[in-house]
Amino acid sequence: MSKMEALSIERIYEKWRKNPMTKPRVGKVTVNVCVGKSGEPLEKAAKIIEQLTGQKPCFRAAKRTIKDFGIRRGEPIACVATLRKEKAIEFLRKAFAAVGNKISKSSFDKFGNFSFGIKEHIEIPGVKYNPDLGIIGMDVCVTMEKPGYRVKERKRARSKVGSKHRVTIDEAILFLKENFGVEVV
Repeated sequence: MSKMEALSIERIYEKWRKNPMTKPRVGKVTVNVCVGKSGEPLEKAAKIIEQLTGQKPCFRAAKRTIKDFGIRRGEPIACVATLRKEKAIEFLRKAFAAVGNKISKSSFDKFGNFSFGIKEHIEIPGVKYNPDLGIIGMDVCVTMEKPGYRVKERKRARSKVGSKHRVTIDEAILFLKENFGVEVV
């Protein structure tokens, strides 16, 4: 680590100590499995998602018809579960263990959100293979936010969030290293 990076990191920690409203947190974790067809494979994927997350997933429909893949518009082809608060953090710890506590820096967007994939769900610690359900892969998308970000999303008296109150890539990386022990490659 260079001297410039060390100074930058120290500034971020100092900012977090002075004002706790500037420290980022996990807003939500979205677990997505796209099977590509409806019916039995989608039901199996939904059961696996329900076992992993502890909540019932909702189904997503195809946006357009693709004849080569046998997909019709409006046909359910994926299932999604959104986790918040403690459930999200608990699932993230397991998901990071499945990818070896490493994430690529290219996985981050400019607002500190990041995504990664898990090739086989049985890589997650504590999950056993069930031959009736098979093996699926999944995408895990994490939305980072700072306290007070709710003013952008709330129904009454909605307002804009300033650029200084948005999560940056460096803040998100520091948060992951500090709270989850994740190495960003």
